[in-house]
Amino acid sequence: MSSSLRFDRGHTDDLMAFLMASPSPYHAVATAAERLEKAGFRQVEETAAWDGTSGGKYVLRGGAIVAWYVPEGAAAHTPYRIVGAHTDSPNLRVKPLPDTGAYGWRQIAVEIYGGTLLNTWLDRDLGLAGRISLRDGTHRLVNIDRPLLRVPQLAVHLDRSANPDGLKLDRQKHMQPIWGLGDVEEGDLIRFVAEEAGVDAEDVTGWDLMPHPVEPPAYLGRDRELLAGPRMDNLLSVHSATAALAAVAGQPDTELPYIPVMAAFDHEENGSQSDTGADGPLLGTVLERSVFARGGTYEDRARAFAGTVCLSSDTGHAIHPNYAERHDPTHHPVVNGGPILKVNVNMRYATDGSGRAVFAAACQKADVPWQTFVSNNSMPCGTTIGPITAARHGIQTVDIGVAILSMHSARELCGADDPYLLANAMTAFLAG
Repeated sequence: MSSSLRFDRGHTDDLMAFLMASPSPYHAVATAAERLEKAGFRQVEETAAWDGTSGGKYVLRGGAIVAWYVPEGAAAHTPYRIVGAHTDSPNLRVKPLPDTGAYGWRQIAVEIYGGTLLNTWLDRDLGLAGRISLRDGTHRLVNIDRPLLRVPQLAVHLDRSANPDGLKLDRQKHMQPIWGLGDVEEGDLIRFVAEEAGVDAEDVTGWDLMPHPVEPPAYLGRDRELLAGPRMDNLLSVHSATAALAAVAGQPDTELPYIPVMAAFDHEENGSQSDTGADGPLLGTVLERSVFARGGTYEDRARAFAGTVCLSSDTGHAIHPNYAERHDPTHHPVVNGGPILKVNVNMRYATDGSGRAVFAAACQKADVPWQTFVSNNSMPCGTTIGPITAARHGIQTVDIGVAILSMHSARELCGADDPYLLANAMTAFLAG
């Protein structure tokens, strides 16, 4: 794609706002839900009885959201079109006993979540976000979005081997952030967080907290054709999926041959095995209950699933100019070249030839260029929620995404046009 070809940057500007509003998976689903509410969707509780009415609905569970739109008069056996993504990103997570420190420094004990690039968290101004659980069983979102924490790097004078031999970080000893001076006080962090949240510390009985870089996303490059920012793996896909579902829900019901669905899961970065992960029952339960709420039978459920297709959207690897030998020699995805189709014959990605045809048709309909990604045979291939979704629910799944650099860094890099192209491809796919 020519570097002179430019698209409306409104979508990318909105992505930047989405990233800033979503420093944790819990914030990401709350932000997505707020946008869907504005598009006419309403929340349904899992513990309530569901009805068969048409319109947009969504379920929230922890850091996961499943939303769907039932067209007027949709039969119980109507197939689904699903765009799947995940809300979590590799980062640092606060431990159950967070207060620690030594030599007059107060620190926070953290655990490493997922396959984060540890060095990218060094010497960054970090805030703190997540949720706290209260004695009455409710939860409160917390976002301390100002410089609060820092993981200080050792001066080169004290580690002369760092430059010639490479930086070596011990996950336990070297990644504990500092946040002040003085003696360590048990309960100090949670008292501070409770005060920020406007609740009594005695009422806080649990927490899921994580540091986040406070530097905002930014356009980068001479022509501002690049976007740098946090958590694009994989909030970029969550944002595009939310926008696509809202757009399709605004179309006349008579033009929707499928029930469009957006499913954003937590815990992809550590295997998806949780009640809010793709390997849990959440998606299947929601789809089945929707069938049964419209008066369907198990036969209707089987027919609906048999005709369902899922696009599993996650970021992928753009060709790196400094490490070209790490990529497949004939597959070189470039930024601003459109979404990528991910292929792996060992089913680390769920794409097959039939799925390729579905994705190609959606891109053609949306007039969106697309590319193909395959791993170098000498390198292990990553995976996504795609194979899990296909195997667990028996539905055809296609792995796609946006090509980026610095994947799993605290600050990643993509083409500024690609999020818009991905959203358009998703919209065409959901609309059938």
